[in-house]
Amino acid sequence: MSRVVYLHIGAPKTGTTYLQDRLRLNAKSLADHGVHFPTRSPLVSPALFQFRAALDLLGQDWGGPPGHAKGNWDALARQVRRRSGSVIVSHEILAPASPAQVAKAKADLAGSEIHIVYSARDLGRQLPAAWQESIKQGRRWSYRRFLRAAVSGDPWFYRAFDLPSVLETWGAGLPPERIHVVTVPQPGVPGQHGDLLWLRFCEAFGIEPAWAPVDSDRRNRSLGIAETQVVRELNRRIPRATRRGPAYDNLIRETLAQQQLVKRESLPVRLPPRRLPWAQAQTENWVKWLDGSGVHVIGDPHDLWPAPLAEGERFHHPDRVRPRRQLDAAMDALVAMTLEAGGRPDPERQLVNRVRSRAQQLRPGNRQG
Repeated sequence: MSRVVYLHIGAPKTGTTYLQDRLRLNAKSLADHGVHFPTRSPLVSPALFQFRAALDLLGQDWGGPPGHAKGNWDALARQVRRRSGSVIVSHEILAPASPAQVAKAKADLAGSEIHIVYSARDLGRQLPAAWQESIKQGRRWSYRRFLRAAVSGDPWFYRAFDLPSVLETWGAGLPPERIHVVTVPQPGVPGQHGDLLWLRFCEAFGIEPAWAPVDSDRRNRSLGIAETQVVRELNRRIPRATRRGPAYDNLIRETLAQQQLVKRESLPVRLPPRRLPWAQAQTENWVKWLDGSGVHVIGDPHDLWPAPLAEGERFHHPDRVRPRRQLDAAMDALVAMTLEAGGRPDPERQLVNRVRSRAQQLRPGNRQG
């Protein structure tokens, strides 16, 4: 039986967390229909395994202890080559890969019919989400500086969003019908965060939605302006080596930002009105490229057009958050971290209990043999 490999390469902030979790939850059901979402072992989630594989392919090493990604791409490629039917590989950091890295990926998957799947979102939502996501991952730059870098095309995030560049690199040597672009629905479209986007992904991967009936409740929600500034100020006080380590990822990004601060009601990060013409010009180039490329577009290209602020909506600059709002968010963060620390086991108490237990076992009346 032949093998078809779907490489879902991003972009970030396009429903990838939801997608990967739903594939994980339905991995057995999908496998029964010849669709595989590989992992390295039952103890490692497919998303984590494929994240490490992507890091390894790109020659990067972050989000874990040094060397944690080494060998994972080769392990993933071996897993893929052992499969028949369809195989889905998904991680959003793959989007800005270099031509040499893309060539290696394709060579390692030789013998497969390779398809590229790319999910795209309008820059009016994409750039604000990318800035706050970069802050959650330890960056310290202001929103103004981030946007200046985006306009110049410098940061990793923007290179991952540059639709023509990404698809020309990944699509090199492939017929256009094997390149699938999934557009993320605009706000207000029914089912925009669940059914509709999922159905579009299903079409891209060539699977029946009924094969994955279990829904996911995972969402990588964005922080508001006050919460983002609190994490940014925290980053400015934490050494770079700590911000790049697994402890930061677990404690600050996961526990504080994604589990606690996202629950607060706060003003959202928006694209500044003065940047809208630039974003619309970029989108015009994207849509023209799609029209002339012949690639398979799933959804509506108009989903990619950034919209202006709603009538009567005021732009609140994330770099100028009122001190009171920051203080409220900071106090909620302090409470959350205190509760987190209080709920964790006390290492000293654990050591005392182990010593007492061992002493009890060694008492004469308790010895055996």
